[in-house]
Amino acid sequence: MPWNRQNPDWPNFTWDRTTIASAEKQFPLGSGVVIESIKHLGEQEHKQLLVELMSSEAVTTSKIEGEVLNRNSVQSSIQRQLGLAADKRRTSPAEQGIAEMMVNLYRSVREPLS
Repeated sequence: MPWNRQNPDWPNFTWDRTTIASAEKQFPLGSGVVIESIKHLGEQEHKQLLVELMSSEAVTTSKIEGEVLNRNSVQSSIQRQLGLAADKRRTSPAEQGIAEMMVNLYRSVREPLS
C-alpha cells in the first residue's frame, strides 16, 4: 500500500468510511476511559500519564514509518521538553525530534494547522 503522500491525488485525502467504521465506534469508548481516569489522578500521575500517552503515540507512529525508537529514551526526551525531571539518558536525534514534535502538538492542539 503506498503512503498517502505518494497518492497521485495528494493532498486531496479521501477514504472509505466502511473500512474505518469499527475503529470510529471504538475510539470514543477508549477516549472516554482515559478522560474519566485523568479526573481521579493527582498532578504527578497526570503528568506521567501524559508522558506515557505521548511516548506511546510517538513510538507507534515511528514504527509505522519503519523507524524503531527506544520508548524509555522517547519518554525521557518528552519529560525534558515538558520541563519535568528526567534521567540523563542519551537520546538519538530521531527520539529528540519526535519528542519535540509531540510536545509541540500537545501545546498547540487548539491552534489552526499551518
